[in-house]
Amino acid sequence: MRVHLRRNDEAVSPVIATVLLLAITVMLSSMVFVLMQGALTSVEKAPPQASVSVRALDNGFHVVRITSLDQSIDPARLEFTLQPGNLSSAFMLGGHVADADVYGVIGSNLSFHDRDAGYSVTQGDYFVIDSATVGSDDGTWRFKLVEETAGVLLIDVLLPPVL
Repeated sequence: MRVHLRRNDEAVSPVIATVLLLAITVMLSSMVFVLMQGALTSVEKAPPQASVSVRALDNGFHVVRITSLDQSIDPARLEFTLQPGNLSSAFMLGGHVADADVYGVIGSNLSFHDRDAGYSVTQGDYFVIDSATVGSDDGTWRFKLVEETAGVLLIDVLLPPVL
């Protein structure tokens, strides 16, 4: 007597195979969604906001200190202007904070001093203006600082007269 065993060559039943394929498809599509989600939504940073204090020294200098700044800013993105009250461009002084004759230079007409030496503009950093040499010691000159990327005027202050 011979017993015939039925041989089944199928490894997985069709129902289980379908469930596995659906699970793999859902997992792959979820992974693609998670990876692409960062590219689909962009968060815009709020423009920076700052406040300053201005002090006229009796030796002919002005010190413009950043008293509050809500984010650090790259000095190459900041443009300054020092202009007389009559808005004459003939006497205007301007440039970028990162310029070689401004950033960390002592003895120039206008210099920026990075207090923490981190090559960024943060709270506590300050500008020194040689007002006696520039001629901005009469109380009519304005100092402006513009963040170029966002086009935001950060600082617009009137320099007090040097007595």
